[in-house]
Amino acid sequence: MTTPVPLLVFTDLDGTLLDHDSYSYAAAQPALDALAEIGAPLVLASSKTAAEIAPLRAALGREDCPAIVENGAGLLAPHAAPDPDARTYARLRGALDALPADLRAQFRGFGDMTDGEVARVTGLRMSEAAMARQRAFSEPGLWDGDAASEAAFVAALADQGLQARRGGRFLTLSFGGTKADRMAEIIATYRPGLTLALGDAPNDVEMLETADIGIVVANPHSRPLPPLRGEAGPDGPIRRTKKPGPSGWNMAVRAVVSSLGA
Repeated sequence: MTTPVPLLVFTDLDGTLLDHDSYSYAAAQPALDALAEIGAPLVLASSKTAAEIAPLRAALGREDCPAIVENGAGLLAPHAAPDPDARTYARLRGALDALPADLRAQFRGFGDMTDGEVARVTGLRMSEAAMARQRAFSEPGLWDGDAASEAAFVAALADQGLQARRGGRFLTLSFGGTKADRMAEIIATYRPGLTLALGDAPNDVEMLETADIGIVVANPHSRPLPPLRGEAGPDGPIRRTKKPGPSGWNMAVRAVVSSLGA
């Protein structure tokens, strides 16, 4: 077990730490530096694959921290390389293909797309899109139907043991597990004085509500999250940024670090 830390930070990536369009975290660099100065671990928590998160974690100089991958369906251990085992993903794809044809046809997952198609719908470079398709636990995709059909699709998925979660861009399927589920394991290891979580999408809600402080980062590219538990009142543990993406992330994290007297 590690030495207790003053602050443990969990953060979503797209639209939160990373800019929605450029995928840059440059605007958050002052806050990233402040976290490093006080020895606060930074746990990346995303729908991204381990193959995508590993190089970003390295670029941030945070290889010593675990990362939550594929919406909490998996965990990338400190200093670990991505595990190429895709048996769970193959089982998921089989269950997806067993759905009624009319529902299946309205969902186009990454496994149904080429690298070029994933690059086009995400804005990623081709090499990055290839890493996004190296999935082990979950399947993000685009839904091309109305709300009633989506509800029927989700119900049919449940009969196959699958769950569907809305992120900032995609509907992501998995056999279960959330970012919050993984938080408990990581918190037990670090024993932090304070936990902070930042996110912008429905698949971040449990993480935001589990942390001591939750920050909803503004994202003008998606529908705002509804009021969350703990957000009521001026002293509620959940707050919202006015600025979007890494700019809002930077201001929120620096404010929390300052409150620690660091």
